Amino acid sequence: MITVLVRVTHGPEALAATLSALVPAVAAGLVGDAVILAERPDDTLATVADAVGATLVVASKGSWREGAAAARRDWLLCLDDGDIPQEGWIRVLDRFVVLSRPDQGLARMRRQRTGLANALRGLFGRSSVRAGDLVHRRVLANEVRARMPVRLAATVERDPVFG
Repeated sequence: MITVLVRVTHGPEALAATLSALVPAVAAGLVGDAVILAERPDDTLATVADAVGATLVVASKGSWREGAAAARRDWLLCLDDGDIPQEGWIRVLDRFVVLSRPDQGLARMRRQRTGLANALRGLFGRSSVRAGDLVHRRVLANEVRARMPVRLAATVERDPVFG
């Protein structure tokens, strides 16, 4: 099982879109819990978190590290609100978690890129954690250094409403 960390920058509607996309993974037994990362206290986000059984963490700039401290699982899927994992992602992530050692540390889902700058970041992005990554808690705690990310045969896309 994994914990999903969802960084909120677009508000409760984008958060709801991402959380609803995770329901099949909860039913399949892949997602065990969720941590919602907000930059400041927000009553609406607290209500959403409570409704879905997630933990709300107020974290500076939506820090993955602060979210990892509240996670219950070792493997963490990092997403931004409005991210929607695409068909087949549950099987791919489940297989990776089962077969990988913690020292691998980092795996990356594919993301549709627009623009030259985004394409270059996708090609040459190193081991810094970003939305769409599956990361071991020990990497975020700086206990181990992440290797080059393993490219997963799964895709995450942005809901076009939240750009």
